[in-house]
Amino acid sequence: MDKILIIEDSLAQAEYLKSILGTGYDVTICLKGDEGFRKAKGEAFSLIFLDIIMPDVDGFTLLKKLQETILTKYTPVILVSGLADVQHEEKGLTLGAVDYITKPFSPITVRARANIHIKLHHYQMQFMRQATVDQLTGVANRRRYEDDSILKWREAVRLGLTFSVCMFDIDKFKIYNDTFGHPAGDKVIASVAKTASSFLQRSTDFFGRYGGEEFVAIMIGNDAKSAFEFLKTIRQAVEDLHIPHDPSVSPWVTISIGGVTLLPKDGDSYDEYLKVADNMLYKAKNNGRNMVVWSDSGKTEWREK
Repeated sequence: MDKILIIEDSLAQAEYLKSILGTGYDVTICLKGDEGFRKAKGEAFSLIFLDIIMPDVDGFTLLKKLQETILTKYTPVILVSGLADVQHEEKGLTLGAVDYITKPFSPITVRARANIHIKLHHYQMQFMRQATVDQLTGVANRRRYEDDSILKWREAVRLGLTFSVCMFDIDKFKIYNDTFGHPAGDKVIASVAKTASSFLQRSTDFFGRYGGEEFVAIMIGNDAKSAFEFLKTIRQAVEDLHIPHDPSVSPWVTISIGGVTLLPKDGDSYDEYLKVADNMLYKAKNNGRNMVVWSDSGKTEWREK
């Protein structure tokens, strides 16, 4: 069932709008702008009805915040107002609202516009998902990673859960390409992606291609030790594919993995910990490759072998 958020300071108006929408939607009401903004960031809504005039924050300001926030920028917003002038409607649409409805509400208009904008939202999300898939491997691409990493980071902060990020790299991949050719190299990249992604299937997991022969994974809720052991399993699964490498390098294609687990808080920087994961990957490659090196936010370090 699609979820709709109504941000309206008048309880009577909000309840009336909810009654118009009927029982086909899961409708949430927030009577304050700041409360509505927090709710919009915390849940996945298919549509927001936003009143322009509220005592704590005006609707235009809140609309701008919604448009600038990665968690809410793709959620369609219909502005509702008692002001039936062209200037306010133009301003709202310019700021990114998808529609503008004036009070008193016309039930037929409200239902029709809600239906069409929710359908358009679904089409947009489907298109975006297709545009954020790596064509070679079928896993998420770099563009998808840029968005999802921030979403999952904020989710971990909001829920008070541990956050793990790790970097994968196919060992001596340039030599593999030089030996077997780029078409064979592409098959190796696809095989590694398929194997690794098969382990990362929870809704809280993310796995994507970072670029070239590098991949990135995110997990929420694992402690550092269990994350380390889990990634060891993935590393071994890739080695067990027994894809022949250049004999002067290694019998089989292998990967190196570096990562970090932490309990993120407001004010922490995701990029800072991504650098820690990259540093752990560097250590794995510097210490013989085909291994996992993991950090517990700088307190403890685990190294395979």
